[in-house]
Amino acid sequence: MKDKYYITTAIAYTSGKPHIGNSYEIVLADCIARFKRKQGYEVFFQTGTDEHGQKIELKAEEAGVTPKQFVDEVAGEIKSICDCLNVSYDKFIRTTDADHEKQVQKMFKKFYDQGDIYKGSYEGMYCTPCESFWTQAQLVDGKCPDCGREVKPAKEEAYFFKMSKYADKLIDYINTHPDFIQPVSRKNEMMNNFLLPGLQDLCVSRTSFKWGIPVDFDDKHVVYVWLDALSNYITGIGYDVDGNSSDLYKKMWPADLHLIGKDIVRFHTIYWPIFLMALGEPLPKQVFGHPWLLSGDGKMSKSKGNVIYADDLAAFFGVDAVRYFMIHEMPYENDGSISWDLMTERVNSDLANVLGNLVNRTISMSNKYFDGIVEDKGVAEAVDEDLKNVAKGTYAKVCSKMDELKAADSITEIFTLFKRCNKYIDETEPWVLAKDDAKKDRLATVLYNLTESIVIGASLLWPFLPATAEKIVESLGTSIRDYSDLDKFGLYTKTKVTDKPEILFARMDINDVYAEAARIAEIQKAQAGVTEAEDDENAIELKLKDEITYDDFAKMQFAVGEIVKCEEVPKSKKLLCSQVKIGNTTRQIVSGIKQYYKAEEMVGKKVMVLVNLKPATLAGVVSEGMLLCAEDQDGNLALMSPEKNMPSGAEIC
Repeated sequence: MKDKYYITTAIAYTSGKPHIGNSYEIVLADCIARFKRKQGYEVFFQTGTDEHGQKIELKAEEAGVTPKQFVDEVAGEIKSICDCLNVSYDKFIRTTDADHEKQVQKMFKKFYDQGDIYKGSYEGMYCTPCESFWTQAQLVDGKCPDCGREVKPAKEEAYFFKMSKYADKLIDYINTHPDFIQPVSRKNEMMNNFLLPGLQDLCVSRTSFKWGIPVDFDDKHVVYVWLDALSNYITGIGYDVDGNSSDLYKKMWPADLHLIGKDIVRFHTIYWPIFLMALGEPLPKQVFGHPWLLSGDGKMSKSKGNVIYADDLAAFFGVDAVRYFMIHEMPYENDGSISWDLMTERVNSDLANVLGNLVNRTISMSNKYFDGIVEDKGVAEAVDEDLKNVAKGTYAKVCSKMDELKAADSITEIFTLFKRCNKYIDETEPWVLAKDDAKKDRLATVLYNLTESIVIGASLLWPFLPATAEKIVESLGTSIRDYSDLDKFGLYTKTKVTDKPEILFARMDINDVYAEAARIAEIQKAQAGVTEAEDDENAIELKLKDEITYDDFAKMQFAVGEIVKCEEVPKSKKLLCSQVKIGNTTRQIVSGIKQYYKAEEMVGKKVMVLVNLKPATLAGVVSEGMLLCAEDQDGNLALMSPEKNMPSGAEIC
């Protein structure tokens, strides 16, 4: 047994069912936990739900139930999604658990007694969805800097934590522990945007709502969500403020990895470490702020019918297909994208064609030529060596990538082995060898090499696609191999493969996929109470102008233009002057979009242009057309661009 490994995810907020982007994190954590277990680590993997706060109190009121009834239902739904995705967590904590609540109260009292917490009052702009106070200076365009939603002025009595007391110590810790915050870009953001400019004291209690853990020495107050939620990482494994912590806590803490979304890095790398310092406890070894998995259709909304849920995808494509997509498609540092189309493409190309076809062909040939018996006859040729080297070298490559938390790269390395196996089939042509009895032993050796390579690949695939990996090795008459043996070739003993290989992944018909996506979209719209004629929550009321005739419309000519040059109009606060290529001509067009676009970022954009507008002079500059824009209810503008890459001069009709 190697060292311990304690991994956690952020606990899911119980305001509603988590979509596919939220589910990515739990699957990634599961892959890491399973991989570490196969390497021999004593792993403890914790996830769970965050169940307090004003937002939940309001949601429960809207639903006509108590907050506890509301979170019980949602927490059950979140847990069922984890189970649906075959997530091997060791502990599912809820912040309404009695032992957690008791320890949070004791922490709050400890902080107060040692002078880290004081009572005051807070006045600022409050974001209900994020449950965060902001100063005017922190707002972005007058909205919450975290989520971009509306904020409202609020004032209430509150307790505050003296963040500045520990700031220098935290800065020193981050500087001396370069792996603490990953990726490095997140570390730079925390240092430059929050720590180095100076930390403000943090509001850690509320009085304007009741759904929270009561401050036991001041019952007007409930503990603010972040102190409550973050402490789950230690309360879940038996931490006790009074020093009577469990053996599990003593063994597992500090955490080896907090796996979280990039949007909550600040809370986990500033507030949480400071709370731990105040408790006198070690800091976690690493916090990794992963990117987001976004819908290919943009922002997810039930009223649009484009929310993608993991259980819906799993019911249609299969659990391991969903796990594969989520891991494979998410870059290390940049956001990934998911859609029904992309899922279909990945299932058909990688899972059905590369992997499924490889396993099926290998087993079928073993049955056809040797009645299912796989045996190494030792008739080697030069072409075998490269396959063997790839197979033996894959484990080291996967380990290296997993150590860097580059799971997408890891699974790519595994599929490189499977692709090499397919190439080996083309190189050796077993069907040709089968025609010559003198080459029967060579044919047996080829099929043995394929089978051995597939076993190594399947063993490496197990943390990512556990059910599929188990099916593969079972069909080959063996089991998942110990990871200490994955750099060896030739361990597969004479065995009989299954008579009837199972189709691991069936190719998907895109029309069937579209039909399923449409069915789910209609269900979502019905659940949201939206008819086809209604807009989503971001829609604004359209004020109609007087009707025009078709002849009026036909007088206007629209075309696609490409901006080849753009400059600010001197002495104007609003105007940009663009040189727009439209077919074989170039027009100069002046637009009042300076506050929304920089001149240099305009160059290269494809735009929609009203080309036969009578020229006009704006701020002394001639304008020979109009760029079309959309405007929201706040007056924000966005240039209209063609959905596909259309050539300059293409007429808009």
